[in-house]
Amino acid sequence: MKRLSLPLFLAVVWSGLTAVGAARDYQVTLPAAEVDRAGQVVSFAVPEDGPRSPVLRDEAGRTIALQPGDSGTLSFIVPWQSAGQVLAFTLTEGQLPPAPGVSVVNQDGDLQVAVSDQTVFHYRTDPTRLPRSGIDPKIPRAGYLHPVFSPAGQVVTDDYPANHPHHHGIWAPWTKTSFQGRSPDFWNMHAGTGAEHFVALDRTWAGPVHGGLEARHEMTDLTAPSPLKVLDVTWRVTAYALESTDRPARMFDVVITHTCATPDPLILPEYHYGGFGFRGAAGWNGPGEAVQFLTSEGITDRIQGNNTRARWCYVGGLLPGGVQAGTATLGHPDNFRAPQPVRLHPNMPYFSFAPQQLGAFSIEPGRPHVMRYRFVVSDGAPDRSRIDAFWHGYALPAKPVLSAR
Repeated sequence: MKRLSLPLFLAVVWSGLTAVGAARDYQVTLPAAEVDRAGQVVSFAVPEDGPRSPVLRDEAGRTIALQPGDSGTLSFIVPWQSAGQVLAFTLTEGQLPPAPGVSVVNQDGDLQVAVSDQTVFHYRTDPTRLPRSGIDPKIPRAGYLHPVFSPAGQVVTDDYPANHPHHHGIWAPWTKTSFQGRSPDFWNMHAGTGAEHFVALDRTWAGPVHGGLEARHEMTDLTAPSPLKVLDVTWRVTAYALESTDRPARMFDVVITHTCATPDPLILPEYHYGGFGFRGAAGWNGPGEAVQFLTSEGITDRIQGNNTRARWCYVGGLLPGGVQAGTATLGHPDNFRAPQPVRLHPNMPYFSFAPQQLGAFSIEPGRPHVMRYRFVVSDGAPDRSRIDAFWHGYALPAKPVLSAR
């Protein structure tokens, strides 16, 4: 047998070792669905033999923003996937270009969350920042989202409105309750029977794909002999760097968890609102057509739509300058009693997802109550099919399939 020279032998051994340890490219495939899907947040685990410095490219060779997450996962956003369309991406070795992504900045008692340097919303942490004097001292609070901005910079929420100063942008207290034989109301704080307050900001993060915050609140019974904490509340708010499709949109998720703070349950009797609220812009007030409602069932009449079940609800209207903007609130199918009933107010730009419309239930010790919603804010008139696509992207995102190349 012919012997290999030492240099050739070492070259062969080295090439074998390199092959064993070499990183492999992978194809990431998103299977087709029967419906359009928009704003899909896709996550996957990187294979052990996958790229060490991964870059994701679409079929046209464009680099897609990636963000590492927990347990070795990577996340990216698919702005649009048409019904019947299979999407394929290549995961390979490379260097990600800088991307503006999502930033989170503490500014004068607010957390300002922005995408590509354009503000998406503020999360309020300072209850002393009031829009005017003369507000009932029982009402001021923090721990909610306002202002919320459209892509064109229009404000689509209201805070401390004159006709209902206890309304605050996007907020989530319970209204009619029963606790230890008493009836604290955490929504109508001016009544003085209950309150929800911001406790602490636990975490913020930023990145090329998403950024956000985690915070703690508490709901307190003020009718007890001394103020008694009833619920521990956590908010996780995630904003996404959603690239424009045919029209720009801002997209963010809110996950709210209510956990009993005592051995006793919080009973929620049948009632028409409470648990989650959205208060639209001040210019949309009144019973007429200043505000536009649209539900997933195609209902635009707020009287007819009130107390109906919906996968999503849009609230919008004309804003200064004659430009229309609005927000679609998407309910996750894992929410309690989904699709949840809605409260559409007859003369205010306000709605609430309210599962207690279907009958009483309770939040039990050791069984946290979780609420999940996605918000899509856009300029222009609402497009029902487009909002449906965002709901499908939220509720039924594609499950990626990885295959070595």
